[in-house]
Amino acid sequence: MSSPGTSMFTNFTKLCKGLALVLVVGHLVVQFIPATVPYLALIPARTIPFAWNLITSGYFELSVYGVVFSTVSLLFMGKFLEPVWGSKEFLKFIFVVNFLAYLCVFVTAIALYYITRLEIYLYMPFAGFHGVLAGLLVGIKQIIPDQEILLLKIKAKWLPSIMLILSIASSFFTLNSAAYLPTLIFGTYMGWLYLRYLQRRPETKLRGDPSDDFAFSTFFPEFLRPVIDPIALIFHRMLCGRSNATSEDHGYSTSGAPLPGSDSAEASRRRERGARALEERLGTERLVPARNKDELQSDALDSV
Repeated sequence: MSSPGTSMFTNFTKLCKGLALVLVVGHLVVQFIPATVPYLALIPARTIPFAWNLITSGYFELSVYGVVFSTVSLLFMGKFLEPVWGSKEFLKFIFVVNFLAYLCVFVTAIALYYITRLEIYLYMPFAGFHGVLAGLLVGIKQIIPDQEILLLKIKAKWLPSIMLILSIASSFFTLNSAAYLPTLIFGTYMGWLYLRYLQRRPETKLRGDPSDDFAFSTFFPEFLRPVIDPIALIFHRMLCGRSNATSEDHGYSTSGAPLPGSDSAEASRRRERGARALEERLGTERLVPARNKDELQSDALDSV
């Protein structure tokens, strides 16, 4: 028999359960066989020739707290994102964001070494699923931006920004912040980059989400957006410079701006799918205790 308090901890997807198992097994491996850490974690000085650690570093946690937080966060966020994206796209998102985030961490560590000549940047082990989790928060922002998160009373669209602010603030008081902060920052940016420009939309056969509600400046407070927008436009033109040639086919004007209604309609459909998936999840969780109550009443009548 399920109760309202326990129903929220059920209905996790099979894919998320499998990924959670991978994280747990990965943690156990490095705990019982510490010699595997240099081969699995991203250690910039060893990445060449051990290039596979750009992938493997994201799928195990070095601490017990890390593996518990990562598995729980993955299970809950996957409940909302996987039904909207589909299992294949959900898995692709995780793989791409994890790889790109750790690739950026590698490049940044090498650059910092050449600037500072501190070998700590070359031999510090980077590992953990938190980069992907930061990217999944961006997915939550995209799908249900105006949905208030229970208990926190904060709209979902602000979750990535709040997470980054808290992480940066805590880095001033923790000694090992360099081991997780770059991954969080790059995970957030790569998650947005993928959803903004690369994610394929089966309903329109296009890629990305060009809506104004998902622009890069929406991660910042309103008063900073006039400063952020011109900078973001430079990177937009670098990434989408070839879009002008095929603008008419893709719903864009020759200036690179979306035609009237093209982005807003798609953004509305995406939010509707997210809201519908959220309602279905909440509805399922409410039905479980109600169904158990009916069964109890039926059993009581039968006993009479």
